Amino acid sequence: MRGLRRNHPAVILASIIFCSLVALASKEFVMPQAHPARTYPAHDEHAMEKVTVAVDPYDVEYKASIFTVEFRKYGFMPVFLVVTNDGDQPVALADMKAQLNTMNRAKLFPASTEDLVRRMSHPSRSDTPNPLPIPLPGQKKVKGGVSQKTMDELDRAQFGARAVEPHSTARGFLFFDVADISNPLAGANFYLTGVRDAKGTELMYFEIALEKYLSAPEPKKP
Repeated sequence: MRGLRRNHPAVILASIIFCSLVALASKEFVMPQAHPARTYPAHDEHAMEKVTVAVDPYDVEYKASIFTVEFRKYGFMPVFLVVTNDGDQPVALADMKAQLNTMNRAKLFPASTEDLVRRMSHPSRSDTPNPLPIPLPGQKKVKGGVSQKTMDELDRAQFGARAVEPHSTARGFLFFDVADISNPLAGANFYLTGVRDAKGTELMYFEIALEKYLSAPEPKKP
């Protein structure tokens, strides 16, 4: 009985760790609902073309918690991109290009799936090892040490719309590598080019100052 009592706290701790890891493994990413782009603090509206672009950085923990992957640990900042078309004709996004210019004039471009997988497969510092000698559900490695669940999450999360239909909104995430930047949003500007109307004519570029996001009242946490 003494041995059992002496090990009891360790058993409880192991159970807590196990339950926490299983809960994390069972968590699923859900794409946030998109509101009209003009309702976000950081947006640029082209009234003549009836197209508005907005960005919403997921730079704080309570927002980033929608992901099962800790992108910040790998040096990436998720940015929610929202494109609203209030016109009567579709808008093409196949040729669009996004760019984030920091205060120090660094030009950042969205990471590709390959970029994300490469960083997650070979992080700058080692991940915390699994303290339990058993595999967790959904963690089968399929590419460079990245699980199928993670690959599916990347596929669902990344912005992939090729067009925005009339009176509708497209949304998805862009991931910027900010590993070496202490405050990437302060004084930064987001640019989106290559958006075309139904005739193939490119619209004027969209420019969004991230100070609009930083200076906006903080929304209530869910």
